[in-house]
Amino acid sequence: MRIRVLFFGMLKDVTGMSEDQVEAADGATLAAIFEHYAGRFPRVREMAGSIVLARNQEFADPATAVREGDEIAFLPPVSGGSAEYLEEISENGHLFALTRQPIHREKIIHRLLTGADGAVVDFEGVVRNNTQGRRTLFLDYECYAPMAIKTMAEIGREIAASYAISRIAMVHRLGRLLIGEASVAVVVTAPHRKAAFEAALEGINRLKRRVPIWKKEHFADGEVWVEGEWDQRAPRVQSC
Repeated sequence: MRIRVLFFGMLKDVTGMSEDQVEAADGATLAAIFEHYAGRFPRVREMAGSIVLARNQEFADPATAVREGDEIAFLPPVSGGSAEYLEEISENGHLFALTRQPIHREKIIHRLLTGADGAVVDFEGVVRNNTQGRRTLFLDYECYAPMAIKTMAEIGREIAASYAISRIAMVHRLGRLLIGEASVAVVVTAPHRKAAFEAALEGINRLKRRVPIWKKEHFADGEVWVEGEWDQRAPRVQSC
C-alpha cells in the first residue's frame, strides 16, 4: 500500500524533502514508517525522543496501523478561511486562524467583545532582534496547516470550558516576519479580569506546546530551526 509522508520544520532540512511517497506492507504501523526513514537518515533516529507522528491530521501512537492512502506527518518539536485568513475556524463567537498578513488586534477585539464583557486581555508574541546576544535578522514560520487549525480550536474549547470567559481568539502568522512584527495573538474577553488573564496565559502556553508550528531564526551569521518541547500528552516516537 502507498502512504504519503510529510516532513516539517528542521526535519525538512534533515531529510532534504517536504514530502515523500512510501510503499508499506499490509499491517505496517507508524513505527515501521518511522523506522524506514530513521534507517535512511540517522539524524531522524537521534531525534526520536522529540518527534511526534500524526496520521490523517491527528496525533497518533507509533503502534497505530496505517492504511492505503494515509497521510503521515513527522513533526519536530514545536517552537502555533476568509481573504484575511488562510485557515479559519469560527464557533460560538471564538476565532482560530492562520494568516500570512499582519495581525490586527483591534479587529479581533471588536469581533469578540460582547456587552457583558468587562475585561479584554490581549497577548501578542513579537519578533525580537536577538537570541542570547546573537543578532536576529528575521524569522520564518511554517506549519502543518490542517492539523494546526484543528489543534488551536481544540485548545480554545478546553480554555473556554475551564475558565469563566466569554470568548477566545488565537491567530498565528506564517511566512517571513521582521523585527517587531507580531507572530501570534491570543485574545480573551470576559466579565472579569482575573479569568481573562489566566485564560490568555494558559492559551499561549498550550499553543506553544501542542500546535504544529515551527520557526526558523535567521541570524547575521547563520540560521537555525528553533527547537521547543512538545506537550507531555503528545505521543512521541521514542525509540523503535
